[in-house]
Amino acid sequence: MNIQLYLDRINFKGQVSVSKEVLFELQAAHLLSVPFENLDIHYNQKITLDTDAIYKKIVLNRRGGFCYELNGLFYQLLKGIGFDARMVSGRVHIKDENYGAEYDHMAIVVGVDGKEYLVDVGFGKFSYKPLEISLGVNLQDEFGLFKFDKAHDDYLRINFFKGGSWVPQYLFDLKGRGFQKFGGMCEFHQTSKESHFTQKKVISIITKNGRKTLSNNQLKITDGDTESIMEFEEELFESKLKEYFDIELKSSR
Repeated sequence: MNIQLYLDRINFKGQVSVSKEVLFELQAAHLLSVPFENLDIHYNQKITLDTDAIYKKIVLNRRGGFCYELNGLFYQLLKGIGFDARMVSGRVHIKDENYGAEYDHMAIVVGVDGKEYLVDVGFGKFSYKPLEISLGVNLQDEFGLFKFDKAHDDYLRINFFKGGSWVPQYLFDLKGRGFQKFGGMCEFHQTSKESHFTQKKVISIITKNGRKTLSNNQLKITDGDTESIMEFEEELFESKLKEYFDIELKSSR
């Protein structure tokens, strides 16, 4: 993996070093440059946990990906720079006290300057900056308020404050996991009708002032306090993808 090409892909202009400041800048740059998307699942392009293939897709072909791709490759970048990083397994909140299976989500934990941070560029709408792992502390982020607590079976849980209450996002522990351990759930999310990734096409990226999200037949753009929604016929999806994300795909269906 060519680190400089990766840095160019995410428009990172600073000097790289192992520091909290650079870690925060790298996550922000990644979120602003690389979209979250599940399009390969809907275009019959199998996603494998192959770092070279993911690098080609995201860096050379200027695509996005979902958690295993985005966080998997970002982990490699952080390790290449010299960060103390490890991949961790997340179990995404479904409803009530129900969570997904182990390896349902991949995130990253990074140790720097004597503290540990949850780093995640692959969860769609989440935090703008790494979140310091400290239980019971309200963590103010550009995208809202977050807080860690302990959940059942000694998992850590990350919560987001919404609508006057804390909403669970996912469970995780601090154990480092090998990339291939996520293979089974990566396959599940591409093939199972129970996976929300198979339900509809989606691509989303944050902007300086908001976010733009394209799904089967809808484009939603937020800009500050303004939100616009455009509905269109689904056969126009690929033209909208080109217009708003500069990505060209050809349906194989």
